[in-house]
Amino acid sequence: MDSALLSEIIAGLKDGSVVPCLGAEVLADVVSPPTLARMPATSDELIYGLNDGKPMAQKLMYEFARAAMNIELKRGRASISNFLTKTYGETPWTRSALHDWIKHISPRYVIDINRDTQLLDSYAGIPHYLVQGCARMSGLLYRFNLYQSDGQRYTPIQPEDATEALPVLFKPLGSPLPQPSYIASDADYVDYITELMGGLAVPPFVKTLRLNKRYLFIGMRLDRDTERMVMSDLIAGAAPEGGWAFLPEPTRKEIKFCKRHNIMLIEESFQALMKEPDAAVC
Repeated sequence: MDSALLSEIIAGLKDGSVVPCLGAEVLADVVSPPTLARMPATSDELIYGLNDGKPMAQKLMYEFARAAMNIELKRGRASISNFLTKTYGETPWTRSALHDWIKHISPRYVIDINRDTQLLDSYAGIPHYLVQGCARMSGLLYRFNLYQSDGQRYTPIQPEDATEALPVLFKPLGSPLPQPSYIASDADYVDYITELMGGLAVPPFVKTLRLNKRYLFIGMRLDRDTERMVMSDLIAGAAPEGGWAFLPEPTRKEIKFCKRHNIMLIEESFQALMKEPDAAVC
């Protein structure tokens, strides 16, 4: 990786002008001791986990949201939430190297489309805000849960009580903590993306915070409609120089998405971020 580009990215992460966007591949090195089973994070891994380790019909294997909708119709919505909470909130996992790297930098704003808690753990001891996606909840003005952490515990707050003084962790697809909330099935995505497009799924202070930011896509494949649609709305207001995406062997859809948002393709593994000597941030 070009050292000048790496230095530019690292400097931007430190000063808050660059926002890291974390995808499933950042969890590829996470396992559960003592079995060493990998944490399910990709679409296929989640489908196998949801279906007791067995594949589903080909049309359902296309995407986790489609498979989750099928299971929800058969067993109820609670079955999806229980699976995700058990997987990410009750099972012990080793740490991701990328999340330890993020912990050292402590960016001011991070978007993480995974549903695990490693990002939250990276900010343990640091006061911050957590924005947690939610869907299909009647009577809510917004489609998010907003919490403030004092470094030890989370407290629900209203958007008008937040400022730009603290780091922001945005978990659009939810997490088991502080309270379980997930975007998982097709119906969840339809509701959540509709609210994103309507401006009700992003807190007002985050809409201000995100203006003219550049984005760094790390471990996130963009060949599925759900990820592209969610991210298109979350990076609204980006700087003209949209940012960068680590995408080895990008697909046609990924190339088209990056071109549309002025995102420079880096056709190598995101591991290059952590291997370069100049990237040391201790």
